[in-house]
Amino acid sequence: MPCLYISTNVNLDGVDTDSIFSEATKAISAITGKPENFVMVVLKGSVPISFGKSTTIPASYGELVAMGGITTTVKRQLIATLGTIFESKLSIPKTRFFLKVVDLSTPTGSKL
Repeated sequence: MPCLYISTNVNLDGVDTDSIFSEATKAISAITGKPENFVMVVLKGSVPISFGKSTTIPASYGELVAMGGITTTVKRQLIATLGTIFESKLSIPKTRFFLKVVDLSTPTGSKL
């Protein structure tokens, strides 16, 4: 069951978060091969974030935790696809989006 946690300094008032949830869920499902009904997405806005000495330019930090199916190729696809979603929906530049990917099925839950 993949779970994506996203924190951003963007205020989500008035933002169509349903489309973000839908697009992120579909992308994670397609890339990891896990059914959509097993994908969880958590989105937190207005979180104080400093990135490159700026707290005012939109930025986000995310963690995707999954049990199996995470390879280097999958990780790259997740970063690129989710970065595109957050850039189009929240105006977060891809260079200000950081995603940590953890596969819990590896011996130490190693990060890829």
